Amino acid sequence: MSDVAVKQKKFARNIERIVEAPTFFSVANCLTFIRIFISPVFLLVYLQHEALGISRIYLPYVLLFLLGVNELSDALDGFLARKYNQVTDLGKILDPMADSISRISVFLTFTQPPVNVPLVLVFIFLYRDSVISTLRTICALRGFALAARASGKIKAVIQGVAAFFITGLLIPHSQGHLSDSALFLLSTLAVSVSAIYALYSGVEYLMANRFHIQRILLRKKLAKK
Repeated sequence: MSDVAVKQKKFARNIERIVEAPTFFSVANCLTFIRIFISPVFLLVYLQHEALGISRIYLPYVLLFLLGVNELSDALDGFLARKYNQVTDLGKILDPMADSISRISVFLTFTQPPVNVPLVLVFIFLYRDSVISTLRTICALRGFALAARASGKIKAVIQGVAAFFITGLLIPHSQGHLSDSALFLLSTLAVSVSAIYALYSGVEYLMANRFHIQRILLRKKLAKK
């Protein structure tokens, strides 16, 4: 075997060792951290694009790029964690937290001009995720692992589509082809649909896990006695 082939094989083996290593800084966890850190960047670019030298015309494309990176990292971190056996307790906590932070941050950003989505709709996302996250944490502390529901994954998809849709509307708006009122109405409609389904998925999650909730409450009562 030639020296070049040996070096290539060694390089591939080192890369595989890094990817498969079940460490804190695994590839899956790093992708999750990327989602968390992109959230304030999205907000900063949206609000301070002129100070950053980004014109109104190019702003939607920069935001679409950030959203694309965010959604791609969301899809890849779970895939890599399962494929390379990097599923950890830390990852199980970080992944839903990163999803909540990133998507709520995006919709909070859209409450500012020119989109002006009603803040009350974003609070629906916040309250829903807070309740579910608290419930999952309590169950985990008491030995119950609550699995993710299909409705929760559909909720994430709908929110992602809504975020891309609203950002895409900024393109014709920046070019003067879409009025402020039309941007507001279409954006509010998209977020409203997402909020309604978020409420449904939250209720469905609670109903599907009501027996676990009852066991937790019963255990608390027994502990008091």
